[in-house]
Amino acid sequence: MHPTIERLKGKLIISCQALPGEPLYREEGGVMVLMAKAAIEAGAVGIRAQGVTDIAQIKEAFDVPVIGIIKRAYPGYGSYITATMQEVDELVAVGSDIIALDATLRERAGETLDEFIAQIKAKYPNQLLMADISTLEEGLNAERLGFDLIGTTMNGYTPYTEGQTTGPNFELMKALVEQTHTPIVAEGKIHTPEDLATAFAQGIHTAVVGGAITRPLEIAKRFVSVVN
Repeated sequence: MHPTIERLKGKLIISCQALPGEPLYREEGGVMVLMAKAAIEAGAVGIRAQGVTDIAQIKEAFDVPVIGIIKRAYPGYGSYITATMQEVDELVAVGSDIIALDATLRERAGETLDEFIAQIKAKYPNQLLMADISTLEEGLNAERLGFDLIGTTMNGYTPYTEGQTTGPNFELMKALVEQTHTPIVAEGKIHTPEDLATAFAQGIHTAVVGGAITRPLEIAKRFVSVVN
C-alpha cells in the first residue's frame, strides 16, 4: 500500500472548502488554511480542499496529505468534481497528494470515464486517484479502472441515489469493503461523532468529514431552525 494511503488508515480527513458566494470564500485564500490548521491541531491527518489557491496554501503550511479537487461545471456534464484534464493538470501542478474526481456512471460530455482515467494514468502514472462514487456498481467499476481510493462521496447526490438515506449510507460502505480490495473512504452526510464511529465499524480505511465541522453557515442554520 502506498505510504500516503497507509498514513490515512483508521484516521480522519477533514474537508476544508468554500465556494464563491459562501461566507468563508476569499479569492485570495487565507481562510481555509486557518480552517485546516484547526483541523490538524484537533488530530486530522489529512485535508480535502477545493481550488488551487487553498490547496497551495495548505500544502505550504502543513505536512499532511491533501486530497485536491476542483469544482467546475461544464455544459453537458453531470459531473463537476475534477471533470476534465484541465482540472487534473492544475491539481498536479499545485502538488495534490491525491486527486479526487467524479467516477459516477452519469453521462459525460466528451470522453468516457474509462478513457479519462486512461489519459490521466498515461500522463501522470504516479498520481494517486480517488473515485467519488454513489453506488456499489460505480465502486466496483472504479476498482476495475485502478483507482487508489474509493469514496462514498456522491451517494445521495446523483439523480438515482437522491433521498436514498437521510444520513451516511453505511450499507454501501460495508458492501464496498466486502466486495473490493481498494481502500474505502466514508464521505458524505457524516454529521456526528456517532456517525463516524458507525462508519469505521463497517471496516472502512478512512473517512472525510466536512460540513459538520467546517461550514459554519450550515451548522448555524441547524440551530437557528430550532429557534425559528
